[in-house]
Amino acid sequence: MKLKGALTVIFFLALFVTNVAVAQNYSNVKVDELSDATIVEMIKKAESIGYNDTQLEQMAAAQGMKAEEIQKLRLRVEKIRKQGASANVGTQSTDNQRQQSEAVDNPGSPDKAVNMAEGPKIFGADLFRNGNITFEPNLRIATPKGYVIGPDDKLLIDLTGDNEVSYNLQVSAEGIINIQYLGRVAVGGLTIEQATSKIRAGLAKTYPSIPSGRTSVAVNLGNIKSIKVTLTGYLVKPGTYTLSSLSTVYNALYASGGPAENGSFRAIQIIRNNKIIATVDVYDFLLRGIQQANVRLQDQDIINVPVYNKRVEIIGEVKRSALFEVKDNETLQDVLDFAGGFSTQAYTARIKAFQNTDKDRKIIDVAKAEWANYRPQNGDKYIVEPILDRVQNRVEIVGAVFRPGIYELEKGLTLKALIAKSEGLTEDAFLNRGYINRLNPDNTKSLIPFDLQKIMAGTASDIPLQREDKISISSLFDLRDEYIVNIQGEVRSPGTFDYADNMTLESVIQMAGGFKEGATPNRIEISRRVKNSDATSSSARSAEVFTVNVDGDLKLQGEPFLLKPFDIISVRNAEGYSVQKQVKLEGEVIYPGIYTIIRKDERISDLIKRAGGLTSSAYADGASLKRPGATKVNPNDKNAINVKEEEDKKLLNLKRLQESGVKDTIAVEVEQQLIQSDLVGINLVKILKAPLSKQDLIVEDGDIIRVPRTLQTVKVTGEVLNPNSIVYLSGKSLKQYINGAGGFTANARKGGTYIRYANGSAAAVSKFLFFNNYPMVKPGAEILVPKKAEREKISPQAWIGIGTGLASLAAIVVSLLR
Repeated sequence: MKLKGALTVIFFLALFVTNVAVAQNYSNVKVDELSDATIVEMIKKAESIGYNDTQLEQMAAAQGMKAEEIQKLRLRVEKIRKQGASANVGTQSTDNQRQQSEAVDNPGSPDKAVNMAEGPKIFGADLFRNGNITFEPNLRIATPKGYVIGPDDKLLIDLTGDNEVSYNLQVSAEGIINIQYLGRVAVGGLTIEQATSKIRAGLAKTYPSIPSGRTSVAVNLGNIKSIKVTLTGYLVKPGTYTLSSLSTVYNALYASGGPAENGSFRAIQIIRNNKIIATVDVYDFLLRGIQQANVRLQDQDIINVPVYNKRVEIIGEVKRSALFEVKDNETLQDVLDFAGGFSTQAYTARIKAFQNTDKDRKIIDVAKAEWANYRPQNGDKYIVEPILDRVQNRVEIVGAVFRPGIYELEKGLTLKALIAKSEGLTEDAFLNRGYINRLNPDNTKSLIPFDLQKIMAGTASDIPLQREDKISISSLFDLRDEYIVNIQGEVRSPGTFDYADNMTLESVIQMAGGFKEGATPNRIEISRRVKNSDATSSSARSAEVFTVNVDGDLKLQGEPFLLKPFDIISVRNAEGYSVQKQVKLEGEVIYPGIYTIIRKDERISDLIKRAGGLTSSAYADGASLKRPGATKVNPNDKNAINVKEEEDKKLLNLKRLQESGVKDTIAVEVEQQLIQSDLVGINLVKILKAPLSKQDLIVEDGDIIRVPRTLQTVKVTGEVLNPNSIVYLSGKSLKQYINGAGGFTANARKGGTYIRYANGSAAAVSKFLFFNNYPMVKPGAEILVPKKAEREKISPQAWIGIGTGLASLAAIVVSLLR
């Protein structure tokens, strides 16, 4: 284990030293902003020192890369390995290139690590590395007339007409073919066109019909020979290549991977017999699609790619940011053309040029007029900046005009003219005042108010506008509260409605759906705001109230009552109108069911009498009254007193009795609402013996009265050893019932024991001096024993704190005693 630990330490030390030597700081690098070429470069660096992908992640972490960025890096590496993207560099956006180039100039840039690995893009470098462009020669075309015949070529000679003869002859190493009746013919070094003339002339001596035209001679290639071409200079893969004899310069360049990093794209030389026969400029193909000087190669040709002579870089707001190779006779305008011209956000008045001197760099501002004459120097870097984010001739108008928005600041444009351009003022325009928000020369703001009505009438001087002026014209509705009226009470759809001029009381009642059945149209009250009340008077009026009679059919009678904004309309119930109210009787009565209250003072005893009285098995002491309210009564409810709900409430009561601290007041409020019982403890025995007594309650809408059967058990729940139901025996005490359930558990809170009787009332254990006073147990009662709250153990730190406090206290006492 010690050896393994030592090796681990050595490995990470080596990893750290290697990382410091070969890598940059990746703490601020965003993997999403890295191109595939940058990821490939990182993979190559790791592989060059023998790291796998896991160690690459460790290397990135050692250089400060964040954990989430390492996760993204892992996904990018997996994706690139699957796609084989290590040989394919994607095109970057202009913004990324600009940031990378700026990072090269600024060594303090957080992206320096990325840019140093990738570098600026060389224009044309992707051409010969793009798998979608292979430049393969077409072998299914007719034999070119300029094709030079050489050894191993096969010639197909066809005679048609009076004579029908075909020959398939191979050119020997000496360039000779042997034709029947003609003999040896030297064709090596001749073009197809020259060889055809020579063969036709020789065959004419044997076939007289050839000169007369009755027999024709055709010479074609039967197969195409291979040639060897040597590629030298600054290429990705220089060497000697075996190609088809129909291959051209571009075919050979593609086979070799094209020019290397320092290779020229504009002066590629084709050498034949020690003479330069052509010079290829790849930019002709890249920029204009013209394959000029793309000559067909011959055996032993040499293609030489020299080092570039002059290369410049252009970045910023151009369509194609890259390194461009420039010839001596080309200018900055040509470089702009290479870059595809400016982007839509380019500042085209001048271009910044960074130029190398013998000692350092200098910056030159090249004006537009100088571009055609400015001669780039090797290493120049041109930056095309974006235009300013400002508008030189903009004004804006907002508010109460028909076409608010931004407008052109024409020469001599005034406020009135701008309002006319925006199609004029809307009908709700506030004419007394408007304002212009104007920029001062130091870019601070000033506010210029104006009287809109006078300017539109021509009685006040019009205001000339300036650049970036913003004119605001308010609407009347913007400067006042939203006018509404409110209707409440006995209408079908009470609520708030938008105020309109000439709005009448009858109209608002109709908008609210009309009267309800119990509404009285004779005493409708409208309360109105008071605007000019005496604030110093203690009896000042706070509202003005009108009482209005309206026809029930909303027919107009006499002058209509016109409303004003913010009026409140109250429609009241008709006198003596009342909807039916119902209660429910359940259990042991002769005729259980739902009963309608027939008098306002109807009591429980009256309701029992209407139900035929109690049955012989009724347990009157256990009768209960549940008062959930009118909304809880449902004639279709199968079980009005929900047993599950009552059980849940009992459990919550037990929980509430635990000695635990309150941690969440909102939760406690919810719990208190849950444990509120709708049961009212009644004594039906006394009610039936003494009707109209205080015990005989007046019934209310939604009441549920339940009379159970004779109950014979007592239920014991909570913190007892064996919670169960025990047979009721008269005179048996609460403690005896608890003992019958096995007695208290160790966690029982004995002093919190209470009894819940069948009628919904409850009684708890009380104390008198040192004695417990246990309540009486009745049939159907339930004894509930709550649980003690768990005590939090004192931690060692708390004991130390207590000890320190006691020691300090003892020291104080000793000092006082001295």
